[in-house]
Amino acid sequence: MSRITKEQAAIIGCFTGTAMGPFSDVHKKAEELFGRPIFTHEFGQPDIWGELKEKVRPEFLAICYEEDWE
Repeated sequence: MSRITKEQAAIIGCFTGTAMGPFSDVHKKAEELFGRPIFTHEFGQPDIWGELKEKVRPEFLAICYEEDWE
């Protein structure tokens, strides 16, 4: 089994709220998805995680599923 990439770990962290690597990678990915700087204290607001999860969902699903698994 191969290891996930740093980018994949950041995607999983944004989707689940559980960091799979350095939080700074999740923070960077979140800023990329929101298109703006995000202050660290904003991650304490529950609404941001729901919105972040929806923004990263397509990338998360692309990691989790391949159409030729059948």
